[in-house]
Amino acid sequence: MNKLNSKSVAVIVAHPDDETLWAGGTILSHPSWNWFIVSLCRGNDEERSAKFFKTLQILGCKGIMGNLDDGPDQNPLNENELEQTILKLLPTKHFDLIISHSPNGEYTRHLRHEETGKAVIKLWQAGKLFTKELWLFAYEDGGKKYYPKPIANNTAYHLLSKTVWLKKYKIITETYGFEKTSFEAETTPKAESFWQFTNPTDAQKMFYLEKVNKI
Repeated sequence: MNKLNSKSVAVIVAHPDDETLWAGGTILSHPSWNWFIVSLCRGNDEERSAKFFKTLQILGCKGIMGNLDDGPDQNPLNENELEQTILKLLPTKHFDLIISHSPNGEYTRHLRHEETGKAVIKLWQAGKLFTKELWLFAYEDGGKKYYPKPIANNTAYHLLSKTVWLKKYKIITETYGFEKTSFEAETTPKAESFWQFTNPTDAQKMFYLEKVNKI
């Protein structure tokens, strides 16, 4: 592998399939990067976890799954438990790039997505995670008026090639097995967009998060 073209990247998501929906094209477009994907939920779901690890093989990534509560009630997670789970699942605390959910989520609304984004920013601010850059998924659905679409203004917006998008769509519909009429398949973005930050203070200010004392 060419070290000049490689970088260590952690993708921290709430669920298996989030990595593909919101960043699959980016992953496929950078095969020389050293990818590690963390799914915080559904590790005890044998069917979903099998599909996740098969997806990792297709994407050329390593990864791991956690078992945080993802029940239908979607009760808020304990913040400390969420943060400690992220730290335990990661193989290292230093990365060139971390990619995760926005604290606003990608659609209206999923608490686990929002909680994950907030936790990642707070861990970065507290000095428990170290990264040169943080990219947060930048999508919105107009308050459920339409399927989630990438935000084009003030973000890093990347239109995917047809080849890359088809590979991504195939993972969603064939590897994960979502019907072509499902939310996931209908959503699968043909462009990917990220809010990009090089320091945690800017990320906190953008999403109005409370400060965390650095340890």
